[in-house]
Amino acid sequence: MKHKQHGFTLVEIAIVLVIIGLLLGGVLKGQEMINSAKVKNLANDFRTIPLFIYGYQDKFKRLPGDDSAVVAHLGTTATLASTPAGSQGNGVIDGEWNSTTMTDESALFWQHIRLAGLSTGSTDFATKANLPNNAEGGQLGIQMKPPIKEMSGTYYICSSGINGKLAQQLDISLDDGAPDKGTLRAQETTTDATAVGATAYENTKNYAVCQAF
Repeated sequence: MKHKQHGFTLVEIAIVLVIIGLLLGGVLKGQEMINSAKVKNLANDFRTIPLFIYGYQDKFKRLPGDDSAVVAHLGTTATLASTPAGSQGNGVIDGEWNSTTMTDESALFWQHIRLAGLSTGSTDFATKANLPNNAEGGQLGIQMKPPIKEMSGTYYICSSGINGKLAQQLDISLDDGAPDKGTLRAQETTTDATAVGATAYENTKNYAVCQAF
């Protein structure tokens, strides 16, 4: 006895294609929402760090990290910067934004603002693990000398390990969308004070993004 083999009807194929399209659309929309949340977190870092500085200055008339009277201000758990030697209280946050030397002023900046109640996080700065990271897991920091050539400002906030797509969205959100112009600039992976910003963002590359204020 012969059995007829039945294939999918056009209606069934159409339904399957619609379901696949809905699933793909949901995945893409979900990824877009995740990226949007990451950009908001990254942008928030750039917006809040100036508030930490101004809040600390308003309270103690010193710069966090550079405070030579930090123990008197914040207690014996506070660490007085010792590198470079004798530079405490000179009105400059010395050190690179991505320093992992826990006695640098740029690293102790984070301990001081946390002890002052301006930011959350561990105040145990015996280990670099307590330095802050951004939403992408890259390092976040501040310094007072230009990290990228042709930048101009008093303070420079830098955030690393940001992929090209997010970096461009961040630049559009905070500045002009160009990695080599404006107050926010970017370089591949790390910053180089002798080189200008990247000429364009590429999705396959990671960037260190810095903003002057």
